[in-house]
Amino acid sequence: MPDLLSPSARRIVAGLPVFDAHADSLQRALDLGHDLGRATPGHFDLERGRRGGLGALVFVAWVDPSYIAPERGGARRRTEALLAEFHRLIERHPDAVRWAGNGAMLDAAREARCLAGIPGIEGGHSIEGRIDVLEAFFERGVRVMTLVWNNHLAWIRSCQPGAGPEVPAGLSDFGREVVRTMNALGMVVDVSHAGVRSFHDVLATSSKPVIASHSGCMAQSEHPRNLTDDQLRALRDTGGVVGIVFCTPFLDAAARAEETRLRESEAYRALTGENATALFCAQAAFLQREARPLPIARVLEHIVHAVDVCGVDHVGLGSDYDGIQRTPQGLEDASCYGNLADGLLARGFAEADVVKILGGNMERVFRAATGPGTRAFQYGPATNSSQLGFGPRSSALERRRAGAEPEL
Repeated sequence: MPDLLSPSARRIVAGLPVFDAHADSLQRALDLGHDLGRATPGHFDLERGRRGGLGALVFVAWVDPSYIAPERGGARRRTEALLAEFHRLIERHPDAVRWAGNGAMLDAAREARCLAGIPGIEGGHSIEGRIDVLEAFFERGVRVMTLVWNNHLAWIRSCQPGAGPEVPAGLSDFGREVVRTMNALGMVVDVSHAGVRSFHDVLATSSKPVIASHSGCMAQSEHPRNLTDDQLRALRDTGGVVGIVFCTPFLDAAARAEETRLRESEAYRALTGENATALFCAQAAFLQREARPLPIARVLEHIVHAVDVCGVDHVGLGSDYDGIQRTPQGLEDASCYGNLADGLLARGFAEADVVKILGGNMERVFRAATGPGTRAFQYGPATNSSQLGFGPRSSALERRRAGAEPEL
């Protein structure tokens, strides 16, 4: 916990209130062999998360669309490898992190002073156009899915340009089936990355509140990944939550322009890595070092704007740690959430409302999505990784090095 926190912020953080709706750290575990239970490079590990007051984290499995190609094994295979790393983390550090598949399991983790780990999927291409694959991922512990990433799918349009005539304007009939199936199973529906029409189609289809796990506010910074005020109000009206992201290009136009300039430099282009994740980390270190710091105030401004538009009960956090290449000053890693608490207190927020923003609002949606009437609700607090089909195993990196598993 940072030494400069106020007594009030320290008290808040000590309760482990933070529910971060989006982090990509599993790639480091799979591709670089990082044990996320120990101090590591990157933005997140269990030690720093605990210092920062992290009580629940959505560990997302993001699959680069290049893995869709059959010669690379398909998106499902890569997703399964990432999820295996999540369960391996739990097996290695059972006193520090537990799988949380519903609200009761979240409570059990909190009572044990463990991080509640919630597996998620970023991008519906992982289900490869099949409801049975979606159901299989649920049975493996997944409780959140971002419906689409930046690549358009045959059943949902993303927020990015370039969709061909085969891509629907919003959700297709199959896309609506995906949302309804997620509601029945007990999976949180996530609309970050979705196009505007897709966003509204999802809200009209879902019987449960949804989240935009890691997005900013369009009124603060015009970027296709951010939400308009109309979208923020729609989330409010359906009980959902926006998780304010820490990604600097989404937060600030000047920061985006500077990073674009740096990415065009010879020094940046000369960076290398043993694989895509290693290169990503090298690029992140370069940008963090070379770019002018973006103050934490810009994150706070997005949070305050979202609260002004859709109310304090509908705003949370989705850092995108380890999925972004630069972080704001004061939010360098998962030990720093307390700085947001201090910043919100300084802007006049009551402690109870700070706790809502740090995690209470996301927790409410998670409980609603996995609550009575869903398959997720039937799981007991004692359910563990082995019962989900994830027994003890060597890491994927170790198996590849031993020649027992091909590169994914």
